[in-house]
Amino acid sequence: MGNSIFNLIIIIVYFLSLLLIGYAASKKIKSTSDFIVGGRELNFWVFVMLIISSCASGMSLLGSAGLGYKTGWPTIWEQMLVPLACALSIFLFGTKIYRVSQKKNFVTIQDYLSLRYNSTRSIRTLSSIIVIIVSTIYLSGQYTAISITMGWLFKMPHEYALLLGAVVVMLYVILGGLYAVAWTALFQGVIIIAGVLIVAPFIIGNAGGLTHINENLAKIDPNMLALAYPQAHPPVAPYAFATPLYLVSFAILLGLGLASAPHIVSNSLSAKRYKYFKWAPLAAFAVYVVVFFLIKISGYAARSMVYDKTLTLPNVANAADYSFIAAIQAAMPEFIWPVFAIIVLSAVLTTTDSLMLRIGSSFSWDIYKKYLKPDATDKQINNVNRIVIVVAALGTMLAAIKPPELLAWLIWTGIGIMLSTFVAPILFGLYWRRTTKEGAFWGMLSGLVAALVFGYLAKFVTKFPVDFSLFSFLISVAVLIIVSLCTKPTPENILDETETGFFINKNS
Repeated sequence: MGNSIFNLIIIIVYFLSLLLIGYAASKKIKSTSDFIVGGRELNFWVFVMLIISSCASGMSLLGSAGLGYKTGWPTIWEQMLVPLACALSIFLFGTKIYRVSQKKNFVTIQDYLSLRYNSTRSIRTLSSIIVIIVSTIYLSGQYTAISITMGWLFKMPHEYALLLGAVVVMLYVILGGLYAVAWTALFQGVIIIAGVLIVAPFIIGNAGGLTHINENLAKIDPNMLALAYPQAHPPVAPYAFATPLYLVSFAILLGLGLASAPHIVSNSLSAKRYKYFKWAPLAAFAVYVVVFFLIKISGYAARSMVYDKTLTLPNVANAADYSFIAAIQAAMPEFIWPVFAIIVLSAVLTTTDSLMLRIGSSFSWDIYKKYLKPDATDKQINNVNRIVIVVAALGTMLAAIKPPELLAWLIWTGIGIMLSTFVAPILFGLYWRRTTKEGAFWGMLSGLVAALVFGYLAKFVTKFPVDFSLFSFLISVAVLIIVSLCTKPTPENILDETETGFFINKNS
């Protein structure tokens, strides 16, 4: 009973801290720009932590550790690719878009696409719809991670845990917009980094050290110590999907797909100074890669402890996703481990809030303001934003009631659709002057349709030797190039205005 009360106090203090940050941030909200992009006033480390936290989803802790638990070392590549995606998002996409946004006052990535492709309706509407679809899928994965953590701490029913986590995040996002998201990202980012650096060595030590962990993995399957599973289709085992061919598609999925995520790229608009973009990619990569490696190794440690029968996971379909939080409890003293369980909640909530804000802004700014009520005031836009956030927060909980076998799969599905729809229009739009409005539109639409078709086939009909998104991504690129070459070029003045060309900084 005493431990339960202590757990409750820890969570209440944590949630109240988030709400206090949200309340304080609400005092700075004077315009739509303040709510959606933080008034473009974020300093270097707040900006860097915002980008990291946007990548550091529930997959980063629960999903990544769970993946390590299931597969062993062949999926260690994920620990390089996700931090790389943070760096690429800032360097490859954010740098140019930020520079143009300073002149055009962009609020969302759809603003850039609309200007670059001289499209007031088609590109903006389609991209906004895709943002809402993808963010909803992605958000469902975050809710699953919230439920795992809250349920483990309080033995709380899955549905109640979902509701509690969703309401808290929804409240501080509604209160403070991106200011709240950014400052909670800094607060929670410090918790994640410090927490993982403290906890991971305890978990690894509790499992008997890295040598003993690897010995146990080898006993389960010698291939778990390799950098890839043997190339075979179907795989030699259900968990042995990380073959060399699959890992190629995996690199494209995470390296480019996650980097192009609208909720990450749009956050690049919030930096206070352009000079931040020189060192922000390196800072984001360096901080994240250390933490992320320790998380995956903690998953290996949990598998070793289960093998040694010193750790038991719950008897549920997605048991592997519980490995990190269960390992924390096993490694830390009973009275203190709930404090470190906050690490998991922090990682989950830092992405959940960004997704909520992006869903709200995609509707309130890109649909409501641009089409339904062009003369809407900032107050009206912000109110619509808040209403959409409430609907999204409560609606997406329904999709999370029955979680998939592995949290990482749900997150990858969302990233796969991003890869198939956003990479080609944004990347080619920034760096290839021959890309046209028609090419971008049909490339985006064909990528979306292909992603849904191949995603369905991969899930319900037959497994592919690569991630399904590789097919839809290649289709999107091919359609964009072919249609662009067959249609009228974009006017030169627009290309110059959007700094389109094969360069990052034309003056450097």
